[in-house]
Amino acid sequence: MSAEVVVCGEAMLLLLAEPGVPLEQAVSFRRSVAGAESNVAAGLARLGHSVRWLGRVGNDPAGRSVLAQLRAHGIDTSCAVTDPDAPTGVILRDSHPARAIDVQYLRAGSAASLMSPDELDPGPLRGARLVHVTGITPMLSDQARAATRRLIELARAEGSLTSFDPNIRHKLGSPDRWREVVGPLLSAADVVLAGEDELELLGVTRPADLLESGPRTVVVKHGDKSATCLTRAGDSVRQPAFTVPVADPVGAGDAFAAGFLSGLLHGLDHAACLRQAAAVAALVVQSPTDTDGLPDRAGLDRALAALSGTGVETVVR
Repeated sequence: MSAEVVVCGEAMLLLLAEPGVPLEQAVSFRRSVAGAESNVAAGLARLGHSVRWLGRVGNDPAGRSVLAQLRAHGIDTSCAVTDPDAPTGVILRDSHPARAIDVQYLRAGSAASLMSPDELDPGPLRGARLVHVTGITPMLSDQARAATRRLIELARAEGSLTSFDPNIRHKLGSPDRWREVVGPLLSAADVVLAGEDELELLGVTRPADLLESGPRTVVVKHGDKSATCLTRAGDSVRQPAFTVPVADPVGAGDAFAAGFLSGLLHGLDHAACLRQAAAVAALVVQSPTDTDGLPDRAGLDRALAALSGTGVETVVR
């Protein structure tokens, strides 16, 4: 069966330290799943879209846990590859709203890093309206880089809209390496969602210039948490962040992407897409893990009304 959305990338087992306790002092951890693409997949699935995840995990307890949790979010994992030899990646981190968060990745030689273009074929993408990737996967290895290019080519051949988020992680490589591997992918996507600082690192000083090289829509996330949507038609719309208490800021960017892309799939104008994206991000940062706060459609509508001042958030009894 076809899926409306296909995402492809690394999904890892997340071990989240007890809230407020530094990673090196933590004695208890909560199990979850993390990964830029899988976070977006979970967000879109919660909002009612049919979503398929393409990726690799190891044939180990961590891999089985990751697949089970993705399925629990309503994501189709039928095309996932289970590697009999390579392990599933693991991420350990702590959680605190007011200090730097420590993150430790255990992903060297992981199953995800061994993704190959030979494993990708048009079948899983048939009928997909949207294909989403990030810059993390091509940075994992040369063959994962080739697989990402192959995926984008297949998506274009199928007529799917392609969206791309650089999602820069400095532990994966130097700025020069990010520019070499991820910079060219900005021009290969129809929709680019990126932080202003990420674009600067990738050599893009004027985000509007990207519209001349390939993308139809560029969404720039600013340092003050606001975002601007630029289009090839000359539109420019800005959305401030909603003010909410922050419990854990990790996952906000992926939640924002899910909200924006869901709006596009529903045919909303760009201002409405940005409002929806900001609302999903605001809900996610109020909860631990990358996915706990992701809303369903009714929850998003209720939150939008409250955050926009057009309704009153009430207790649902």
